[in-house]
Amino acid sequence: METQANIPPLALAEIPPGHLNIMGYIDQSEVNGPGCRAVVWVQGCPRECPGCFNPDSWAFEVNQLISVDAIAENILSNPNNTGVTFSGGEPFAQASALAAVARKVKAAGLNVMSFTGYTLKQLQSKSAPPGAQELLAELDILIDGPFVQSLAVNSPISPVSSSNQNVHIFNPAFQDQISWASDQIEVHVLKDGDRIVTGYQGWLELT
Repeated sequence: METQANIPPLALAEIPPGHLNIMGYIDQSEVNGPGCRAVVWVQGCPRECPGCFNPDSWAFEVNQLISVDAIAENILSNPNNTGVTFSGGEPFAQASALAAVARKVKAAGLNVMSFTGYTLKQLQSKSAPPGAQELLAELDILIDGPFVQSLAVNSPISPVSSSNQNVHIFNPAFQDQISWASDQIEVHVLKDGDRIVTGYQGWLELT
């Protein structure tokens, strides 16, 4: 039987309506989905999977609050972005706010992809996190399932990081656009000199 991860409701209550609690954000990634895209890492994950790439994203305490309007504006302000990927943390812990972001960027012609530690079956069930159906309805691509260290995959031909995970293509236009792989990483140097290392083999690292 599949088990559900419990999301702390009190921690989520600290997020004002119309806002997200995020761990990080970058533009122009090519290792987090098809094409060139923005990536939003949300803060908070109830799973704490051994070997997780982003353990700093586990805590549900407020890290960086940003409004739905502001994050959508950031994504759309870069003409190179053709889509956005939601990662984390657990995106479906903040599903309704991410669905609002998705609607705004899709209206401008961008595509939307998300990772999740839940399975699609769990997200479609009555016990799914609040707003799960709302976010699912906006997604073009979903990668589901928790990271399992013993099933880890680092391969130029694998779009998932552990073999229990699945890629769900909801938009047929992306059926032949699985261009990312689990052995890829990127290094982004920010204006203040900080670096973000991202990709399946690495992690979101702010240094």
